[in-house]
Amino acid sequence: MAQGRDSFDPIRRAVLGGLLSGVASAAMAGAPPTSLRPRPRGRVLPRRAVAAPETLIEQAKISGQVSFAVADADTGEILETRSPLLRQPPASVAKTVTTLYALETLGPAYRFQTRLVATGPVEEGVVKGDLVLQGGGDPTLDTDALAALARDLKSYGIERVAGRFLVDASALPDLPHIDPGQPDHVGYNPAISGLNLNFNRVFFEWKRGAGGYDLTMDARSARYRPRVSIAQMEVVDRAHPVYTYSESAGRDAWTVSKKALGSGGGRWLPVRRPGGYAGEVFHTIARAEGIALSKPTPGQGSGAVLAQHSSAELSVILQDLLKYSTNLTAETVGLTATRARGAPDGSLAASARAMSDWAIDRHAVRNMALVDHSGLGPDSRVSARAMLQMLLSSGWDGPLRPLLKPVRFKDERGRPMRNHPVEAVAKTGTLNFVSGLAGYFQVPGGRRMAFAIFAADLPRRAAIPPQNRERPPGARPWAVRARALQQDLIERWAQLYGA
Repeated sequence: MAQGRDSFDPIRRAVLGGLLSGVASAAMAGAPPTSLRPRPRGRVLPRRAVAAPETLIEQAKISGQVSFAVADADTGEILETRSPLLRQPPASVAKTVTTLYALETLGPAYRFQTRLVATGPVEEGVVKGDLVLQGGGDPTLDTDALAALARDLKSYGIERVAGRFLVDASALPDLPHIDPGQPDHVGYNPAISGLNLNFNRVFFEWKRGAGGYDLTMDARSARYRPRVSIAQMEVVDRAHPVYTYSESAGRDAWTVSKKALGSGGGRWLPVRRPGGYAGEVFHTIARAEGIALSKPTPGQGSGAVLAQHSSAELSVILQDLLKYSTNLTAETVGLTATRARGAPDGSLAASARAMSDWAIDRHAVRNMALVDHSGLGPDSRVSARAMLQMLLSSGWDGPLRPLLKPVRFKDERGRPMRNHPVEAVAKTGTLNFVSGLAGYFQVPGGRRMAFAIFAADLPRRAAIPPQNRERPPGARPWAVRARALQQDLIERWAQLYGA
């Protein structure tokens, strides 16, 4: 994999030296408040005056701090910066680091495996031992895949398991959530284990009838909707909070406000016992196939592999990760990479430290301290300069850029702009009052650039009451304005430095 340049020419060293010593770069020092863009070749940028960064930030009307850095992607020349060493929360921009970490450690062709293992021989359709559902950390495993495993077991001629049905989720640490500061009910903050099903979420559906509400909790996928009992819901006559969560007799016990339900609806809720969840779902499906199993029990065992499900290749999983920004995927691939390196992985923080150390050693990054692999934890910090260094070191022709999602530019009324002359790919990052964007773009004149932009209002974020953390007042318009600022900055750089 191409990793970019490991050394700088004298001019670039001088620019970086001035940057690290707090002196503005030559490109920044000479930037006029407004200027007309140079004339590019091919598709053209709209001819208009270019506002200075401070003017754009003032016009965006976002509170907090804004930092950025942009460079020529081929030479590494720093073109413009603002507070480049300020460490800010990267939010989901951190997933770009996780992607490079996993690709280098595991390889793009790596596949996660989920297996059914028999600890004893199979005789006349009976497993003379235990049957083990053995997870391999696959973040994309769904109910359809478990059903396929059950059918494969049936096609093997198995009708009964004489021993226990064991669920082995030990491939990764068993963690109850990604970020303990998130609301209990948000599906993007699930548990993590070596056996993950449906992104460790259960679907809660309700319909009001004459006698009250009909409630279901199921593990739905494209073809199946098996109900589960490991997660249970109770309707309570109250106004707030909408949901509450507690542990009860080895189950996820939920309550929901009756006033919030209306006539019907549904939503995904996180699962806190992923191994038990997957075990129950497989048990239900296997019995529907005519295979007699005991109730699932945590445990391990070795023996013959009777059936196996392989995930897509890691490169495909990572492209989906960067497109859909799935937190569970980021954490499982990051933890898997750390374990493959033999580094401590008992917690997300320990694994993220190992990844940060790798970034320092492999990509000469500074000012990066991550607490997880997804960016969901608000205590992660990275500077714009550090993120830019990751992008430059990976290289325009490296493994990251083809996996990034295209940036869709919008006009002044918020409508998508077709055939925008700037071609950009990037990873977004959004938390309440935190916004980031980092990636690459090319202008009509042919110049290729890398950039990182971070904005955060940490005091405003810290003041959000726990009950408002899912949709706090003011967070959405703040994020919209931050994204508009990101586009304005890219267009500024394209016009000023695109010749």
